[in-house]
Amino acid sequence: MTIQPVASTPAHVPTVALRYALIPVHGYGIAVATVARMLDGDGDGDGDGDGARARVLAPAEPVPYGAQPVLLAESTVYGMTCVEELLQRWGPLPKPWLVLVSDAPAPPVPDARYLLRALGGRLAGVARVPYLPVLRGVRTADEALEHKDVLAAAGRLRRTMEGTTRR
Repeated sequence: MTIQPVASTPAHVPTVALRYALIPVHGYGIAVATVARMLDGDGDGDGDGDGARARVLAPAEPVPYGAQPVLLAESTVYGMTCVEELLQRWGPLPKPWLVLVSDAPAPPVPDARYLLRALGGRLAGVARVPYLPVLRGVRTADEALEHKDVLAAAGRLRRTMEGTTRR
């Protein structure tokens, strides 16, 4: 038997496993970018968190091994219909989380709520991001995370997804 030495990881190189594989179900925009930053590290925008925990997947990119799939959708009927169509083709992957981003300062319409209830058994959990009007006037997700409302929503989102309660 031959023994090969194993090179260790240098102390200065952080090893952070990808925790969330984000899948936008109907397009990439400031809401998707902001949710990715909310889940990526400490979410306060100062870059001192552990980082690299969340990544938005490219279209048709496979979910990396060990990462929790997370579907991102707006809380509209169209968004929920896109989630339903994606879940019909989901296959043997682990159940995904669904992050619903509110598109208006009002609750989802009845048809969207109905679709969400119908799909609940196919999801690991549902997390909601409230309507954040600041997203209409920022250039980047980092700029959005400078606002207290976005920081508060980021904390609630992480507690929901990392906590023990589901849905």
